[in-house]
Amino acid sequence: MAQGQSFSMSDFVASGDNSRNLAPWRSPLARALHRNRSRPYSRYFQLATVQSNGRPANRTVVFRGFWAEGNGLLFVTDQRSQKVNDLSHCSWAEACWYFTQTREQFRLAGAVTLICHNQPDPALQQARQQSWESLSEPGRQSFYWPVPGQPRHSGEDFYPAPGSPAPTPPPTFCLGWLMPDTVDHLELRGDPQNRTRYEVIEGQWQAIAVNP
Repeated sequence: MAQGQSFSMSDFVASGDNSRNLAPWRSPLARALHRNRSRPYSRYFQLATVQSNGRPANRTVVFRGFWAEGNGLLFVTDQRSQKVNDLSHCSWAEACWYFTQTREQFRLAGAVTLICHNQPDPALQQARQQSWESLSEPGRQSFYWPVPGQPRHSGEDFYPAPGSPAPTPPPTFCLGWLMPDTVDHLELRGDPQNRTRYEVIEGQWQAIAVNP
């Protein structure tokens, strides 16, 4: 990628991003997900990127879980989408996640790695395959649609041929992996409100209480 940072599986393991070494913000985020589980839209967050012309772009994506129960946030995307173009130019991104039941916001900033069909790392390809298998059939079908964002023409086929979608993901399917290095957690309940900033300092996560 032109700017930002990308990861391989060796980086992932070396960073300690596994169930034995979770970042301190993972516990409050997991708690928020659990307490807001009755509201399906709590599985969605906004992902902001930088376009090649320097202007920001934002969209809503579905949270697909944590990498191996670690610190990386997973989402899926079409390789032909604008967000892939943005991340190819600059891999830095920020997720904004608001939970209405508990009235708290998480902003998670870091680099995004896109795991696409040409990813050489077999472990990353396995994760891509597993994400494909976890999608609903309508979700998988959307990766066979015409190019996103292009003018829509009458008669275009939005339904794959019988036997599709295939058991293996098509080249259009990408798994996105956001690895935060800064997290801002704001709890709107309380007087005063509580706000905690999590940062990686000298290779270790630190929690800093800041003014709301």
